[in-house]
Amino acid sequence: MQKYVSFLAASCIYGLVLISPNVLASEKTQVLMGEKTVTLEGKLPKLSQMAPGFKVVDDHFSPVMLSDFKGKTVLISAVPSLDTGVCALQTKRFNSEVGHFSDDVVMLTISADLPFAQKRFCKVENVDKIKVLSDSVWRDFGEKYGLLIQDYGLLARAIFIIDAEGKLQYQELVPNITEHPNYDAALEALKTIQAQQ
Repeated sequence: MQKYVSFLAASCIYGLVLISPNVLASEKTQVLMGEKTVTLEGKLPKLSQMAPGFKVVDDHFSPVMLSDFKGKTVLISAVPSLDTGVCALQTKRFNSEVGHFSDDVVMLTISADLPFAQKRFCKVENVDKIKVLSDSVWRDFGEKYGLLIQDYGLLARAIFIIDAEGKLQYQELVPNITEHPNYDAALEALKTIQAQQ
């Protein structure tokens, strides 16, 4: 009986670890913005499933869709705003890394900044190797990827990697949007995913 009670107690504790109280209460994901907790709209897509399609715009307000990169491995770097230090560094880091990969790899930075602001940033910072796209028009990417910050209209910080077949193979939702993602882990995953194509 004693062993059974211990097993039951351990099972209950384990179950509590797996299911966050925030998920039970609201089924919404929460991250930190500095010391403040913010809620994200939508749900993160599931790994090993087909990545949700989305529509954003380029610096001419022309629509760009995930399907435009069919057959390529796509790394998506989502940032809140290019006008902040961490977002600027994240974008410049991936801009410098994309040249180490073949033409079968596409890197995108997506933010809710207006295309005018993105264009200005890219010109000033010499960001010219990755595609910088805006989710400001339809908020389609933010909603479908569970990154739209409620009451702010910004995206949470995250990295996604979609393989050439269109399946989501890697994701990192940064717990505090004021902090950097794990660049080394993302780049290593990208190398592994590309090698398997």
